[in-house]
Amino acid sequence: MEHRSDFEYDLAFGVEGELSFADLVNKKIEVKRDRVAHKTGNVFIEYESRNKPSGIATSKSDFYAYYISDVCILISTEKLKHICRKYLNTDKDIRGGDNNTSKGILLPVIELFK
Repeated sequence: MEHRSDFEYDLAFGVEGELSFADLVNKKIEVKRDRVAHKTGNVFIEYESRNKPSGIATSKSDFYAYYISDVCILISTEKLKHICRKYLNTDKDIRGGDNNTSKGILLPVIELFK
């Protein structure tokens, strides 16, 4: 959409946003909270636990919502998977969770905004 300074145009643009947001009510959203992401700048995206696919690899959600401090970041599950794939088999592909029995991507929070 092109930018215009026009009330009717702005109103239609706003209504479009409201309808898009309302549509989310009918979507499956996986909600995560992270206690340290605001300090570390990373979130842990689990894809395996105890040698079995888990987390994002098995999620049936349409979106992931990450609460970091008082901010909520919403991202489609498919986009999050796409972002994480580039970190597989790198130094960001780590063990974590209880007794380090899970594998996941230590994803820089900034990636959630791309």
